Amino acid sequence: MSAEIVTLTDAAAGTSAEILVSQGFNCFRFSANVRGRPVEVIYAPPDFAEGTGRPSRGGIPLLFPFPGRIPGTRFRWEGHDYPLEPGDALGNAIHGFALSRPWRLIESEAARVAGQFHARRDDPSLTSRWPADFQITATYQLAGNLLAGHFLFENPSDTPLPCGFGAHPYFRVPIGGPGGDDCVVKLPVSARWELRDMLPTGRMLALPNEAAFAAGQRFGQMQFDDVFTGLAFGGGWCSASIFDPGSGCTVTQRFDGAFRECVVYTPPHREAICIEPYTCVPGAFALEERGIDAGLRIVPPGGSFAARVEINVT
Repeated sequence: MSAEIVTLTDAAAGTSAEILVSQGFNCFRFSANVRGRPVEVIYAPPDFAEGTGRPSRGGIPLLFPFPGRIPGTRFRWEGHDYPLEPGDALGNAIHGFALSRPWRLIESEAARVAGQFHARRDDPSLTSRWPADFQITATYQLAGNLLAGHFLFENPSDTPLPCGFGAHPYFRVPIGGPGGDDCVVKLPVSARWELRDMLPTGRMLALPNEAAFAAGQRFGQMQFDDVFTGLAFGGGWCSASIFDPGSGCTVTQRFDGAFRECVVYTPPHREAICIEPYTCVPGAFALEERGIDAGLRIVPPGGSFAARVEINVT
């Protein structure tokens, strides 16, 4: 199957974005305009648009019905076992199903696009891999240097849908400047989940340097693959930012109260940082079985929930 790509443009502002519809409805490019100069915001490998590589290695992968890892490749829910797909080097399933499959384009305008993935319709094999059917509708709107994403999750089946959602954006570092080490990353977090073999143990640990996370840390000193929590919200939004002193550009990502955790990942190539809002803790299913509030959502038949993420460049 050839790659299907949709391009969004705001001609007056000189900005654009590209979405790979045929692999997870992944927004793999966002070009802002700062003082008449194009600034590339989202990192993706040069061949990403071909849609033949690992779908979680760039752009903004959409992670559903579970973000992060589930131990092993079998998922047990209410007495039934569901076979999952191995995805990481440790033999665990990771990041759900939606990021790797073709979506359908349901709306396309110059600066607005919507795509949809319905498990039963678009990949019937998933009916044996998850306890309930699900449908995701993702909408991207470009307005100047603002890229807004709205995500709707629906349960069209007659059984409850256990799930969680995560967005996994790769933000370029630097942002138009000569080098990334001096970029300052602000993260409004106050605690982290203890991990063992990249899975949460259930222990939540306070950050002794919480103030440093909020004030900003140099990217050159950051090395993370961590699950943070204790997010600070204001006016219904939580905001994280990256400032590049070499170009004077700031990228701000804000997300709404549907999210309660934030994974931060610095890839080994050091060309990007991932600041990933999650609605639940990775491995939430096992934690909830132990009585730990991990943010797992159980959407009733006919029910739904929504989430919003916005990326702005100044």
